[in-house]
Amino acid sequence: MNFLHTLLAFAVALGTLVVVHELGHYWAARWCGVKVLRFSVGMGRVVWSRRFGRDQTEWALSILPLGGYVKMLDAREQDISEIAPEDLSREFTRQSVWRRIAIVAAGPIANFILAILLFAGLFIHGIPEPLAKVRAMGSQTAAYQAGLRGGETITAINGVVVQTWSDVRWQLMSQVLAKTSARLEVESPNPVQTGGKLLNSVNLSLDSVSSKDLESDFLAKLGLSLARPPAILGKIMAGPAQLAGLQQGDLILDVNGVGVTDGLALVQLVRASPGKQLIVHGMRGSSEFKLAVTPEAVSDNGQEIGRIKVEVPMTPAMTLVRDAPWTAVVKGAQKTWDTSTMTLTMIGKMIVGQVSWRNITGPITIADYAGQTAKVGWVSYLSFIAFISISLGVMNLLPIPVLDGGHLLYYSLEILTGRPVSERFGEIAQRAGMGILMTLMLVAAFNDIVRLML
Repeated sequence: MNFLHTLLAFAVALGTLVVVHELGHYWAARWCGVKVLRFSVGMGRVVWSRRFGRDQTEWALSILPLGGYVKMLDAREQDISEIAPEDLSREFTRQSVWRRIAIVAAGPIANFILAILLFAGLFIHGIPEPLAKVRAMGSQTAAYQAGLRGGETITAINGVVVQTWSDVRWQLMSQVLAKTSARLEVESPNPVQTGGKLLNSVNLSLDSVSSKDLESDFLAKLGLSLARPPAILGKIMAGPAQLAGLQQGDLILDVNGVGVTDGLALVQLVRASPGKQLIVHGMRGSSEFKLAVTPEAVSDNGQEIGRIKVEVPMTPAMTLVRDAPWTAVVKGAQKTWDTSTMTLTMIGKMIVGQVSWRNITGPITIADYAGQTAKVGWVSYLSFIAFISISLGVMNLLPIPVLDGGHLLYYSLEILTGRPVSERFGEIAQRAGMGILMTLMLVAAFNDIVRLML
């Protein structure tokens, strides 16, 4: 059932992106007066088709589901003598170079527009996200040395306003790639004034992380993690906690003398102590208590952990990111631009060896993410489609022959030289581009297989 769910989520996402991309080419071709012979979702042999419209364009489904194409009237692909005289002016290569550029560029542009609209729709609806509130950290971390202690809410990074934890991660990732430090504006509770806030600014050094660390949880390496609720016990089930006398609503302060900062810290201490007696110190109302509890040992994915059978709330403080329609569109465009530039930066870092090629993912990993986000909810799923649409747009604009970017490179050279590139040059470039593309596909497939085995 999970496999079918993942397959369906992947098919919907991929089908949407392919159709939108090819519709970009199709509508641009129609607008430029070029005759479209076939619009295909999928590659290879056609398994279903119907013809519609004045030009009797063939709308088809093909056997290989990865990709699609728009086939136009093109003298490079058919004998010009077979083209009806009235259609010669609608042949692709007879169009001006600017029209050809518009037709080729329209596919990736359609992907970017889709991402903007999806982000805008999500911002209008409202996206619940964890608040940018920092958890207590170790004294040896960069965050602690910068002056953070936990409980602060980050409001801006290098002058850019942040609201959510994902904003914090994104902005700090950008600073790591740019190899600059980060100035954090933070709010913290005022111990003197009830409900008051203290405003502060700290300089966070990013020297301890590199571009390669971005593959893992680089925020944790800096000492930054998401704040969690206090360790207040929820429902008590039959088991060690109940036998020890712990009750719902108890606030746990420390375990075996080790301070418990939040619910996550309590869970981590219990999991690390299977079969070991723990002295729990806490508050019940206005009274303190100390109780001994011994977590039972259980197996979890082949590892022995401790459990005391009690619910511990760990959901972080959330905020609803919601905007007016025009603001949402502007933010959607900004997010699409930022994601595109970040993608290009990561590609550049991969080429020079500063970022691992393990970041290249193939259809298996994308399908897995599609299934996971679809299970979380439609907000996460639509966000996933938006990000993949941006990646598809960026990748297609890379100056690699056989991709849209390769054709745009040819047309740019034609503008500079005043004549089209030679057929011989085009053939050699196409073969080289196909080699590069196949290499990238093999790397992606290898990375997918490695991820499955881990």
